[in-house]
Amino acid sequence: MSAAGSDLVTGTIDRGLAARVVARTGGGALRIFLIVVALLWLLPTFGLLVESFRDSSQYSNGGWWQAIAHPAQLTAGNYSALLHNSTMVSSFFNTIEITVPATIMVVLIGSAAGYAFAWMEFPGRDWLFLLVVGLLVIPIQIALIPVVKLYAFVGISGSIISVIIFHVGFGLPFAVFLLRNYFAGIPRDLMEAARMDGASEGRIFFSVILPLGMPAIASLGIFQFLWVWNDLLVALVFSNASSQPMTVALASQTRQFGSSIDVLAPGAFLSLIVPLLVFLGFQRYFVQGAMAGSVK
Repeated sequence: MSAAGSDLVTGTIDRGLAARVVARTGGGALRIFLIVVALLWLLPTFGLLVESFRDSSQYSNGGWWQAIAHPAQLTAGNYSALLHNSTMVSSFFNTIEITVPATIMVVLIGSAAGYAFAWMEFPGRDWLFLLVVGLLVIPIQIALIPVVKLYAFVGISGSIISVIIFHVGFGLPFAVFLLRNYFAGIPRDLMEAARMDGASEGRIFFSVILPLGMPAIASLGIFQFLWVWNDLLVALVFSNASSQPMTVALASQTRQFGSSIDVLAPGAFLSLIVPLLVFLGFQRYFVQGAMAGSVK
């Protein structure tokens, strides 16, 4: 009798070599492997943190790991210099002025449109939703030149509002697609019960849809925040010296002063730490939001 036949007779199933190894080790080896991978993944961030506190006079003596053996190389002077750099400080506040409105507008408009596509009947609803889905595949690059000409015609070129409008326009298709799929999974009986109690569409949206859709809404907000905060291409095209965010300011510092690590390292870490804190604070929403609408 073959090995497969003996498995059938004894009632066992061959789960494969990897499954048997994991079962015998109790998952301990796999956990150790994942911890090692996580530490290697965080190593560049830790190196940037150490480098941002390192005395600039020590850069020629070796890499950031030298500061681990010689803590005297660490100083807060780099961050003090950064806070006195008017370009970096203004770019940090420009980043906030761009990211917060662009995130809030996408969440609000996307939530309302997602509810309309999911639960409201109006002519051409399905065709409009297909149009929204089609907008997801349009790359940003092909819209840069036409939008630049449009902004020049309107007279808002180089302003913060021009960057915000572009991010909102290209963030809405994904927002509508994500929230529509999530809202469509909410039981219809809840909406029908609310309508029988005399609730209007607005009351249903604010009292039923928004609380139940908070995982997807929060996930969308986090995604949009990260995309806008870390954007370089759009800001590089549409902003000027007075409206540039930190990504453009850091890039210009690299071009002008390639050896000024004492400014670049703390600036890069400051630009990194804000989205990292947002991710760590709301990471439980990522899986729920990413799976929105995939299972009914």
